[in-house]
Amino acid sequence: MTNAFSQGTVHTAGEDLEAAVRSNPEVLALWESLTALARNEFICWVDDAKQEKTRRRRIQRTCEEILEGKKRPCCWAGCIHRTDKAPSPWQQAVLIGKQAKDRR
Repeated sequence: MTNAFSQGTVHTAGEDLEAAVRSNPEVLALWESLTALARNEFICWVDDAKQEKTRRRRIQRTCEEILEGKKRPCCWAGCIHRTDKAPSPWQQAVLIGKQAKDRR
């Protein structure tokens, strides 16, 4: 058995997310069966949390959603960090616009 842990296309899972996924063999098997783009969405969603409490909740929810058969985080517009495609108009208006406001 390999000890490798598959990552996303742009993002790398933090130690806390990886530990949570590895803690349940079923979640780990499902994680490994996801595409790199799907894993990337979960990682980006977790990394987008501003507070540690939110990050922990998103990590728990990631494991739950994977067990539920979801391939992407629920209610997540998608990773805006990918360079292989332009952000959608919705992402530009909501996510990128929000980041600009947060920097003010």
